[in-house]
Amino acid sequence: MENNQENKSFALPYSVELAASLFACVIILALMYATQGVLLPLLFSILIAISLFPLAKFFERLRLGKAFSAMLAVLLAIAVIAGLSWFIVYESIIIGKNASSITEKVLSVLNRGQLWLESQFGIERTEVMEKLRSQGEKSLENVGGMLTATFGSIGNVLASAILVPLFSFFLLYYRVFFREFFFKAFKSTSQTKVNAVLNKIYMVVQSYLVGLITVMGIVAVLNTVGLMVLGIEYAWFFGSLASLLMLLPYIGIAIGSILPALFALAVKDNAWYAVGVIAWFQVVQFLEGNIITPNIVGSKVSINPLMAIIGILLGGMLFGLAGLILALPFIATLKVIFDSVPGMQAIGFLIGEPEKEHLKRNSTKELLMKWGIVRTPKTKPSIKMDVNVQVDQQGNTPQTSVSYKEINESESIPYVDPAAPDTDPSQNDASESNPKKE
Repeated sequence: MENNQENKSFALPYSVELAASLFACVIILALMYATQGVLLPLLFSILIAISLFPLAKFFERLRLGKAFSAMLAVLLAIAVIAGLSWFIVYESIIIGKNASSITEKVLSVLNRGQLWLESQFGIERTEVMEKLRSQGEKSLENVGGMLTATFGSIGNVLASAILVPLFSFFLLYYRVFFREFFFKAFKSTSQTKVNAVLNKIYMVVQSYLVGLITVMGIVAVLNTVGLMVLGIEYAWFFGSLASLLMLLPYIGIAIGSILPALFALAVKDNAWYAVGVIAWFQVVQFLEGNIITPNIVGSKVSINPLMAIIGILLGGMLFGLAGLILALPFIATLKVIFDSVPGMQAIGFLIGEPEKEHLKRNSTKELLMKWGIVRTPKTKPSIKMDVNVQVDQQGNTPQTSVSYKEINESESIPYVDPAAPDTDPSQNDASESNPKKE
């Protein structure tokens, strides 16, 4: 008994625990930023290993051995990525062969635009060309910095190309070893709870990755069909490239529509083709966000859009393009962890999607009643009866008809002025329920 009382006396307030947890998160983010050269390949390897785990398990059921199954799964992933890269490079080379004709059409479009500016706004061609030249020079000056910030140096790219498959293999091969590490690291916590959290993290990330790959395939087909209907050449290339840009959440399809729209503007005689390309890609993005993704991914990855956008922006600020790709699975993992820690459940609730009760018209009143801020009105059931007796003149048996109606009268909640002196609400209720008879 004395030990329990001492533990209660030394318990920290919730605000102190929350502040300590948030401070720990800030320290962890600072360490991640300082070690991103090794951490980013490791995070990508974790995602790849999670996505390849079902394939490795399938090979293990064929009695191929755990090491060989992990290696074979990684090699198949390398083959798929290499095939996509070859397709993009090959199509780019084919488009580059027609660069001269495309350049002539682009110059003709620019000339028409200059004539329109001169006729409508009185801007001479020399002014337009000087502005375009100055902007082009500034862009060329910043190209090196932009490429370095986005993709990193060639050495980092090659290092990542070697480290990511290597990390993925060991994560698949040593997965049971790593699971026991978490059991040993959290001995004070129930091992059943630790195992449940690990399984939930795997399910959430796996659902996100498999759903993303499936949605990318559907979006690629929709983009390609729309471009074929509009008569745009290299429809498969532009449609697939735009779907790959879905790795950038919320903005990938919009960015992917720019290149085919410029190509349509260059090769077509009418600018409405470019407008049609952008419009179709926006329709595809609407279908993806409201119909395709909710039905495929479902509610397993429950992150509200506001927190997702904030996480994507923070990921881009910290880690560039890699941070944009890793933001959503990282936030989903954090939500699972926060939901399992009592001191961080409020943050996990904030990251998740609102329930239907939060979006109803009278949601504020229901919320106040739920938390006891406003007292729930009581209902007083009563029955109203009407009795009609009819007797014939001949003295026959009287006929009686009875009708009744049940009435639920809601008790009125009196308004209490916070500035008024303390009063007993029950007295107000009594005075309202028992009015004086005149």
